[in-house]
Amino acid sequence: MDMREQMIYTRRRFLGQGLLMASAAASVPAFVGRSASAMSERLALAGLSSLPGVPDDHVLVVCQLSGGNDGLNTVIPYAWDEYYKARPGIAVPAAQAIRIPGNEVVGLHPQMTGLKSLYDEGLAAIVQGVGYPNPNRSHFKSMDIWHTADTSGTGDGWLGRYFDAECCGYGKGESGTPEAGADAGGDGMPGIAIGRTAPLAMHGRGAKPVAFESADLFRWSGEDIHESLRGPYHEANRRGREAGLREESNASFLLRTALDAQVSSETIRKAVSSRSQVQFPNSGLARELAMVAKMIGAGIKTKVYYVNHGGFDTHSGQGGAQGRHGQLLNQYAEAMKAFYAELKKQGNDARVLTMTFSEFGRRVSQNASQGTDHGTAAPMILLGPMVNPGVLTAHPSLKDLDQGDLKYNTDFRSVYAGIVEGWLKAPSKPILQGTFKPFDIVKKA
Repeated sequence: MDMREQMIYTRRRFLGQGLLMASAAASVPAFVGRSASAMSERLALAGLSSLPGVPDDHVLVVCQLSGGNDGLNTVIPYAWDEYYKARPGIAVPAAQAIRIPGNEVVGLHPQMTGLKSLYDEGLAAIVQGVGYPNPNRSHFKSMDIWHTADTSGTGDGWLGRYFDAECCGYGKGESGTPEAGADAGGDGMPGIAIGRTAPLAMHGRGAKPVAFESADLFRWSGEDIHESLRGPYHEANRRGREAGLREESNASFLLRTALDAQVSSETIRKAVSSRSQVQFPNSGLARELAMVAKMIGAGIKTKVYYVNHGGFDTHSGQGGAQGRHGQLLNQYAEAMKAFYAELKKQGNDARVLTMTFSEFGRRVSQNASQGTDHGTAAPMILLGPMVNPGVLTAHPSLKDLDQGDLKYNTDFRSVYAGIVEGWLKAPSKPILQGTFKPFDIVKKA
């Protein structure tokens, strides 16, 4: 193995195993750290130039509604008697459903006035009946399916594959597997997830996302483990490229990794500490979206952000026009309204497409606990000035069911393909590992 091959192998192993720092040579002090999962990759988030053909200004925000959102009480088929017969205790009265102009079949939950405002501005698209063949009703398995874009629920994340292919310089080696960016010449541009752990969707073979709940926690934490680690780490960072290390050496690579990580964490913390221009609601999702808006406003050059809104496993006490489910929908709608108001103040609203999904919908009929059990197809909501606005697909039939569940009419991977090709401007086949007709989501230029 020659020197270059050894360097490529070492770097690939370093990134793949998620190690932050290690003792590499006598000229580099031994320092160990545990920080956000971001540190597993060179985090050149500030001032990166992107690869040719990948639009710098396009950002995707993914909002996951965890627990299985009840699509029937989100986008309500108020014109159908079957809906009220199946849900005598939790159906939203037709008079309370928010009417959608030009649509005489479905309306929005009355708690989603914030989303209606975005809809009226031409910023919202609703794709009904989204699912996949042979649906799985397990939270974990179905979420894995959505995250991997594979009905087996195995493999890398679909967004991770996007980063591997388009942002991190990964090419195909002789074996057909991705080769590390070190020999393809690309720079790492990881996605950012708000939360304790990054979702599977964002994990690629080489790309590793940033994940943090609070920007204050996104820092090197070795000195929290032991005070003696503080000095060597900061001394190594102060020395920087004056350390006299050979550019191609492992020690030089480790030092650049530490410096990039430090710059990135400081950039993120500085961005998140700034003030919003609009008032965000007091909810967990709103706080996450406020952080995302600040990072976008600060010019951090990542193309994908990921947020999560949980609590949708409504097996009991779901409520109709009021109740727990309505409260969750209100938090979602109001947070998104504030998010796009903030982006518009920044002049960044046209740059940001938001995709909302849940791992599955709920069954058509309510259960004995005034709730709903795990179902199948559900609506997806896409937001931003670039979307083709409106209700883009018909609601699945409530008469022709699959053992009490809705039959999907749109494969979620077609929606992904529409986003990948129409917005991220990348070929969808290698990212989704299959051919899916791109859903017509993004307006033609």
